[in-house]
Amino acid sequence: MALAGVRVIELAGLAPAPFCGMILSDFGAKVIRIDRTKTAMTVDTQARGKRSVALNQKNPKGVAVLKRLCVTSDVVLEPYRKGVMEKMGLGPEELLKENPRLIYARLTGYGQSGSYAKAAGHDINYLAISGLLSMLGRSSEKPYAPLNLVADFAGGGLMCAFGIVLALLERSRSGHGQVIDASMVEGAAYVGSFMWKSRSLGLWNRPRGENLLDSGAPFYDTYCTADGKHVAVGAIEPQFYQQFIQGLGLEDADLPAQMSVSDWPLLRQTFTKVFATKTQAEWAQIFDGTDACVTPVLSLDEVLSHPHNQARGSFFKSSQEEISPRPAPVLSRSPAQPCQSRDPFIGEHTSSVLKEYGFDQEQIEQLLCSGVIECKEAKSRL
Repeated sequence: MALAGVRVIELAGLAPAPFCGMILSDFGAKVIRIDRTKTAMTVDTQARGKRSVALNQKNPKGVAVLKRLCVTSDVVLEPYRKGVMEKMGLGPEELLKENPRLIYARLTGYGQSGSYAKAAGHDINYLAISGLLSMLGRSSEKPYAPLNLVADFAGGGLMCAFGIVLALLERSRSGHGQVIDASMVEGAAYVGSFMWKSRSLGLWNRPRGENLLDSGAPFYDTYCTADGKHVAVGAIEPQFYQQFIQGLGLEDADLPAQMSVSDWPLLRQTFTKVFATKTQAEWAQIFDGTDACVTPVLSLDEVLSHPHNQARGSFFKSSQEEISPRPAPVLSRSPAQPCQSRDPFIGEHTSSVLKEYGFDQEQIEQLLCSGVIECKEAKSRL
């Protein structure tokens, strides 16, 4: 796999950092999640392929163990607010002195500088500061956040993983590591570059929810079908729109012009009535194989059985029968190979990982007896 041989220390955190770690793991990196001791269960649902070490980070000996793990790895993935690692003596300056090849990724909401650097926040806050939230929502309604996908995962975890891969590539030439300042505000804004770069085209010159791609256009929206399900329509280009109209059984001459914005409410009413006359499956039968850009809105449980997804193997089931998306993109020579087994228990791999990093059995026993580490074997959870 592409990242085979890369060792990553991931300090346990919430959604964005675990997603970043899972991406690295899926593509071959050895990712070790550092959990806290005396923790009954983890909220990390993106621990695929990772191993868990449980450390008491409030104990100086625990900090010393963590430092040893960090300086003998390739990447440190840190999700804490600014200053937390420095208080433990594990900031990038300290660790890079001992390992100049180390890549130190700092994934936070607001970044390592600025007036909000130490402030708490969540996806919706980062999205708001990025400017993107102001554009999201239906006409005459307040802005809404589309789950926590844009800032946490796209602008946060994914962009951080991209930064790590870039730093690994650069290190292969220079021999030096570096610090990655991954801000979810900036990552989200960068993912949304199209919003800024396309304003001159007139795509976003109307109020929220009244533009071409934000649910304003009736030919770029979702509609309810006769069975209470939905279809998605994206028939923007004239030739695609014509196939869409034909599939609905409508005559173009009887309808307002596609780009007559003032007539969009009337077109939406017409499309809504027509879509309500057939089931989702019936509409799929009509539009599949055409360029009308009409697709069924699939539930999370339905994606596995859709013919297109089946043909590509786009989703898979783990050994626990959980459906997951296949890692993307697909590489021809070194594709990702996601782990099929269950996620690790907290502290499940403490002993084996420490041995890999040069700790002998006596040292491990001493750390265990003093409460610096926890070793929880899988059998204790059965």
